[in-house]
Amino acid sequence: PEVLTVLKELVITPEELCGRMFDDCGTPYNPLNDWNVTFPATPQPPPVQPTPPKQGSPTLRVLHLTDLHFDRDYKPGSNAKCGEPLCCREGLGALADPADGAWTFGDYRNCDTPLWTLENMLATIAQNHTFDYIIWTGDVPAHNVWNQSRQDQIDTINHAVSLILKYFPGKPVYPSLGNHESSPVNSFPPPYITGEHSISWLYDALAESWVHWLPQDAVESIKRGAYYTVTPYPGFRIISLNMNYCNNQNWWMLLNTTDPTGQLQWLITTLQNSENIGEKVHILGHIPPGQNDCLKAWSWNYYKIVNRYQNTIAGQFFGHTHKDEFEVFYDIETLQTPVGVAYIGPSVTPFSHYNMGFRFYTVDGVYNKSSYQVLDHETHYMNLTKAHIEGNITWEFEYSAKAAFNLPSLYPRDWDNLINIMKKNDTVFQQFYRFYTKSADLNPCTGDCRTSLLCEIHTGRSHDPSLCTDLFKTEEDFQKMISRKTRSC
Repeated sequence: PEVLTVLKELVITPEELCGRMFDDCGTPYNPLNDWNVTFPATPQPPPVQPTPPKQGSPTLRVLHLTDLHFDRDYKPGSNAKCGEPLCCREGLGALADPADGAWTFGDYRNCDTPLWTLENMLATIAQNHTFDYIIWTGDVPAHNVWNQSRQDQIDTINHAVSLILKYFPGKPVYPSLGNHESSPVNSFPPPYITGEHSISWLYDALAESWVHWLPQDAVESIKRGAYYTVTPYPGFRIISLNMNYCNNQNWWMLLNTTDPTGQLQWLITTLQNSENIGEKVHILGHIPPGQNDCLKAWSWNYYKIVNRYQNTIAGQFFGHTHKDEFEVFYDIETLQTPVGVAYIGPSVTPFSHYNMGFRFYTVDGVYNKSSYQVLDHETHYMNLTKAHIEGNITWEFEYSAKAAFNLPSLYPRDWDNLINIMKKNDTVFQQFYRFYTKSADLNPCTGDCRTSLLCEIHTGRSHDPSLCTDLFKTEEDFQKMISRKTRSC
C-alpha cells in the first residue's frame, strides 16, 4: 500500500524511477534531485591538522555496537540453507543434508544473531571491559522483513533496550536509527506524510525507549525526524543522524529528496554553534554517506558539511554494511588533502558469511582543549566455526588499528596513507580484508574485489569515481564497483 501511495504521487518518468532505485537501469539523473544546503556567512576558519595529545592526557573508551539483527525465533538445527532471505528459523523446510542444520551460536549462512549469543556478548563485555559510554548505530530487528509488523519492530527495539539496560545499568548510550527498524523495511516517510502512513508510530516509540539515556530536550527532534544532539562532556557534542533520508530504497524519497525533515540544515546550524563556542563533535548514523545506497545529492551535501566543519567534527561513526571498514573525506577543491574519516563498525550479526564483532575506540579525553579525536580502536570477535566445534562461545581480541597497520595515529592523513600503501602492498591489503570480514574463512580478495574495495574506502561521497581513476581503466570497470557498493543490509 505504501509503494502504491508513492507511485500515485510521482512526477518522474519510469526511466528516472528505475535509475534512481537500481544500478544499470534507466536514467538516474533528474535536475529536480539536485539541491544544495545553505551555509551561514561566517567565514570558514583555516584548516587545522590534528596533533597527538600530550603523553598522559586523559582518554575516553567508547563501545561501538551496530547491526545486532537479533532473531528471537532462531532455532539450532533448523534449515540454514532454506532459500529465503533469512534462515535458521523454524518452519523453513526440511534439511536436504544434516550439514544444513543451523549451528547453535549463529551461522555463516543467511542467519541472524541468536538471542543467547547476543546476551553472552553483552555479559562478556560487562564482565571483562571498562568503558565510558556506548554508541549504538542501528539495525536491531532480524532480516525476516516479509513478515514484520509495526508492533514486532517496537517489541524488538524495546527488548534490545531492556538488554542494554540490564547489562550496562547507568551507562550512557547514544543510539541511531537503522533502516530495518521500520515496517515495511526502508520505509521512512517525511514529516508531512500524515495519517495511516505517518512514521510517528516509530519515532514516538523511539522517543519513549531512548529517553532512558537522552535528555528531554532531545525528544522533540526524535519525534520529528529521529535525530538529536547531546553534550556528554563540556566542550564535546554528539550528533545522531537519521540516515534513512539518504536511503535510495526509501520509496518516500521519490516524492521529494530535498533535505527531508530539514535535518542537514539543522546539522549545519548545530555545527556552526559548536564552532562558535569551540566544541568538538562526533557524528553517529547508520548508513555510511559514501555507500551508493545513500542518495547522491544527500551524500554530496553531507560531504560539503564535513569539509566546512572539518575543524569541529572530530569523529564519524556508522554501521549498516556488516563489515569492518572506513571512508576517507578529502578537501572539495583538490580532493588531495584528507579532512575526515568515517568509521564503519563491525556488525554483531554474522549475516552473511562473516564472524560476529564489536569495537572499542580510544578517544582523546575530557580536559581543556581536548581534540576528542579517535586515538586508536580495537575490535573483538567471535569465530563461529570455533564456537561450533568446541561447543562454547569465546570472544577474542582481533586487532588494534595502530598496531596492526603500524599507524603513528588515526588521523585522516594516516588512513589516506594506508590506502596508498595497500594499493602497492597486497600483503597489507589482504590483512585489511581479513579484518574487513571479521576474520571469516573467506578466499583472498583479488581482481575486481580488490579494486572495488580500495575505491570504496577512498571516498565518503557516494557515486563518486573521482578518487578511483588510478584503479579503473574503463567506465565499465567503475560501474562494476558501483554495483558492488550498493547493497541493502
